[in-house]
Amino acid sequence: MNAPLEATEITLHDQVRDEGFAFVHGDTMRDLVSHTSRLADWDAFTASWNALEPDTYLAATGRFRRRRHATYAAERFGPIEVRTHQAHYQTLAYNTLQGDIERWFEPVLPEIATGPSMLAILDFCRDFFGGLSPEVAHWHIETHQFRIEATAGAAGEPTPEGSHRDGVDYVMVLLIDRENIASGTTTIHSPDGRSLGEFTLTRPLDTALIHDPRVFHGVTPVSPLDPAKASHRDVLVATFRAA
Repeated sequence: MNAPLEATEITLHDQVRDEGFAFVHGDTMRDLVSHTSRLADWDAFTASWNALEPDTYLAATGRFRRRRHATYAAERFGPIEVRTHQAHYQTLAYNTLQGDIERWFEPVLPEIATGPSMLAILDFCRDFFGGLSPEVAHWHIETHQFRIEATAGAAGEPTPEGSHRDGVDYVMVLLIDRENIASGTTTIHSPDGRSLGEFTLTRPLDTALIHDPRVFHGVTPVSPLDPAKASHRDVLVATFRAA
């Protein structure tokens, strides 16, 4: 890694270590990720958000979003390996809306799950989070492709569970695209509810890096800028916890 990127990563490490979170501009994130591996399939990677399936668990509560899910295993060094498709599970302590149930989502498409863009992003995260937690030898990684849609009559809710923690060690939220969308501000809070910061992911690869045990995070509802046109907010979320 060249000197400017090393300095940037050290600064981000300090922010996450000291404050529990950091915001990374898309151009900077692209440089950091591309240093690991080229985003050779980026166009196909982003287009795959058009093939997400409805989140039927959320639809049961009167809300709507689309998603796909994949699970990986990784050591401190070496390849990141996709695992056999499995359920996503959170306890009620971390998800009061849908906790204590196994949720089976459609898998991330195989060519996307093992494609260069996904693996480059996860490889960067593994190295970055590993630098903050060098004692972790094995990581359990989950990725979630999300599309939140909004209409004139119903705002989209990126985090219907409200300000929350995910019950993992680290979280990355990376913007893929936003089309005809207003708001969608990421908010960071301390466990006692104090506001610690907020920012809006507006450009592709704008990213939030979060130390989950330290802070709560959420996203404000989104609405269409032009009610007559379709609107969506697409993000990739990756969670890392010690295996």
